[in-house]
Amino acid sequence: MTHIATLVCDPAMPVLTSDMLRRAGEVLNSQHSPRWLAHGIAADIFFELGPAAGTNAIAGRVRASLANAAVDVIVQNMEGRRKKLLLADMDSTMIGQECIDELAAEIGEMAHVAAITERAMRGDIAFEPALRERVTLLKGLDRATIMRVIANKITLTPGGRALVQTMRANGAHAVLVSGGFSVFTSVIAAAIGFDEHRANELLFGEDGRLSGLVAEPILGKNAKRAALEHFREKHGLVAEETLAVGDGANDLAMLEAAGLGVAFRAKPRVAAAAHARIDHGDLTALLYVQGYRRDEFVGG
Repeated sequence: MTHIATLVCDPAMPVLTSDMLRRAGEVLNSQHSPRWLAHGIAADIFFELGPAAGTNAIAGRVRASLANAAVDVIVQNMEGRRKKLLLADMDSTMIGQECIDELAAEIGEMAHVAAITERAMRGDIAFEPALRERVTLLKGLDRATIMRVIANKITLTPGGRALVQTMRANGAHAVLVSGGFSVFTSVIAAAIGFDEHRANELLFGEDGRLSGLVAEPILGKNAKRAALEHFREKHGLVAEETLAVGDGANDLAMLEAAGLGVAFRAKPRVAAAAHARIDHGDLTALLYVQGYRRDEFVGG
């Protein structure tokens, strides 16, 4: 056996069946019985990958065999499956919102700002100037309003705490790295259990209100990749021992540099380019992909 196909669905809607595993096994020409990681939710199929086959192409063939069922398929090399470093995006990945859009809602600019955010996350416009433009519109917001947004508008993505705490319990280092703002990442990282966080800094005026400026240099696509490389070297790891997850175009360089880069409910360009994609499962899918069984999860 050289490779693994992990089939996983949303644990809130278990739809994975033995018949699906049988069909997937036929596509993969597997000679081994599937292994359930969580009945009805996630399972592994072990197989030999031919020299000319690509993992994304194989995953696509398996998905097609499942008749568009709400099941994700991740194909990877069996060696080095469990990762020792996790870098995760925040907005629309570890949380369900885009923080800057929620701040803009406080001043009646959500539709305008959200449209710019969407274009930037799709990769249609450059991230850095788009961030500066949106931050300018936030001028005058006070810190109390920002904290109220965090408390009342921001929700954690299901499975995030289990992902981070299970990996950390097994010796991995976890970093929240965001093109958003440290005032948010400091709270979210603590709530989920990350070891540390990196993000952009909103600048406040002497009156305690946002100045409409963000500290330079902006943490964008290249900075996210640099963060992955920094933490990899700091912990003496090779690329294959790293896992990165994100949804937007500013995550792509980080995803490409990781041993396993996962597009989580991502924009089309990101989903197409990443090593693997999660469209249906929650963040515990990243534990199943590493071979963790449900009874091995920590936290949640």
